[in-house]
Amino acid sequence: MAKPKLQYQCSECGALAPKWAGQCADCGAWNSMSEALPAASGDSGKSRFANYAGQVGTQIQALDEVRPGRETRVSVGLGELDRVLGGGLVAGSVVLIGGDPGIGKSTLLLQALASFSGDVRALYVTGEESPEQVSLRARRLDVGAGDMRLLAETSVERIIEHARLESPKVMVIDSIQTLYTEALQSAPGSVGQVRESAAQLVRFAKQSGTALFLVGHVTKEGTLAGPRVLEHMVDTVLYFEGDSGGRYRVIRAIKNRFGAVNELGVFAMTDKGLKEVRNPSSIFLSRHEQPVAGSVILVTMEGTRPMLVEVQALVDDSQLANPRRVTLGLEQNRLAMLLAVQHRHGGVLMGDQDVYVNVVGGVRVTETAADLSVLLAVLSSFRDRSLPNDLVVFGEVGLAGEIRPVPNGQQRLHEAAKLGFRHALVPAANAPRTPVKGLHIYPVSRYPEVMDWFAGL
Repeated sequence: MAKPKLQYQCSECGALAPKWAGQCADCGAWNSMSEALPAASGDSGKSRFANYAGQVGTQIQALDEVRPGRETRVSVGLGELDRVLGGGLVAGSVVLIGGDPGIGKSTLLLQALASFSGDVRALYVTGEESPEQVSLRARRLDVGAGDMRLLAETSVERIIEHARLESPKVMVIDSIQTLYTEALQSAPGSVGQVRESAAQLVRFAKQSGTALFLVGHVTKEGTLAGPRVLEHMVDTVLYFEGDSGGRYRVIRAIKNRFGAVNELGVFAMTDKGLKEVRNPSSIFLSRHEQPVAGSVILVTMEGTRPMLVEVQALVDDSQLANPRRVTLGLEQNRLAMLLAVQHRHGGVLMGDQDVYVNVVGGVRVTETAADLSVLLAVLSSFRDRSLPNDLVVFGEVGLAGEIRPVPNGQQRLHEAAKLGFRHALVPAANAPRTPVKGLHIYPVSRYPEVMDWFAGL
């Protein structure tokens, strides 16, 4: 059969051209043209999608007449990964997992497939390593993957052909950037190859009900390499975070059609692979023997899980014309805004001070509930006055000086009490109606009230 005639598509505006050009004629973007297969038309289009259309149905239905079926989930054998996936792996779902080289993506998926044993047929497709290398890793990890099927292949057409014969319930592609389709002439890893290869695999997963894991490379900026449409095609996008030289790894759900977004799973890297961390709060708290200035405990929410992390601040005289504002694990622009609130509503000027703020353990906090803890940590370091060891803080701070409530306040307080904390500084709107056993709560509604509370310590 003759190969289909190729065309080129602009990744910026989507314009099509019959031949490649260095600049898009429509939007003027440079080096944005990549190979693309022309849309099927006529009888060929009908034959290409006949099987798929027959499965999903072509009739228009009223939404209230559709009866949703119960999604069947399969546990992957790792509780933290199950949590991030929303309770387990859904049949026919496609999960894209990305992370830095050496972070543990292949190790995690090898452990997950090995846990299925003979209950669920699993297929591991490797495009980067030989079967001998995968076998060596399995023996080193001692995962007992005797029943797992292994295929070393990079052609998408041949992978799908083998998968139809094997009929696996779970399949791993390691990695999507190494695959190529024979319909395109560009090299593996190019925009066109990644897009078309992923499209064929996603189509196969939906038709066959196979749960599919795609391993993706990341760029130096930390985003998934390849076209952005790759993240839209899949059901779930997971990011592996952490220092490859450190012990702890964090896996975060950025997109999930079958569960909560921003759910978090924590693992510890050992000589036998990744081990689950059941209580992440224990690794993110320093637990100083004596109270130290500049340290505050924050109760943050990661998906559906409350987690206690330590926010540390260091304020020092600046030797520069423009004092430094440095954050690790927090947004730097928000620190500058909070320092302005500190000056305007708290009467504390730090214009000649260097301010450094860090979230201990390498975790990244994106929610605004960290505002109050950041301000207290900065104020504690600036005044060189320590806060109680058994105090937790959370709350959003507005530009008008108000302390705004945050979601899941009751759940945060119960988690703090369970871990032995005895005092909590929270927004007044988050104060519980019924007392939390063992926890003394200080509700505040304006930032001047926080300053009065701090002065009374």
